[in-house]
Amino acid sequence: MQNPPATVHARLHNRRFVVANNAQGLSGTGTVFHYQIEDGVISSTYQGGRIRLGTQVGRVTGPDTIELLYQCVTLDGELLAGWSRGTVGVDHAGRTTLSFVWGWLSGATGGGESSYIEITG
Repeated sequence: MQNPPATVHARLHNRRFVVANNAQGLSGTGTVFHYQIEDGVISSTYQGGRIRLGTQVGRVTGPDTIELLYQCVTLDGELLAGWSRGTVGVDHAGRTTLSFVWGWLSGATGGGESSYIEITG
């Protein structure tokens, strides 16, 4: 059996994701996330849709769980930051899925839930 960071590493490292559902959030169908993991530490860049540029940093917290801090600059020039806790899964087609609970820390208020699906092919 793989150890927890190795499992999440295999599912996230150097993979790209798009939004599947984020009704309350800023990222949308045009936003692409690109993840990297090294020694259980996660980094990511994202852009598209209403996001000019965003970055994430975080860590693996369990066999299928992660936590992230994120920040972005929007097309309107807003600077926003927040937190998220996520679960890494697999759909019926074998694609990696991400499901998050998240909230804003700076630049906006509120939070919500969102889900993402791996870009394949």
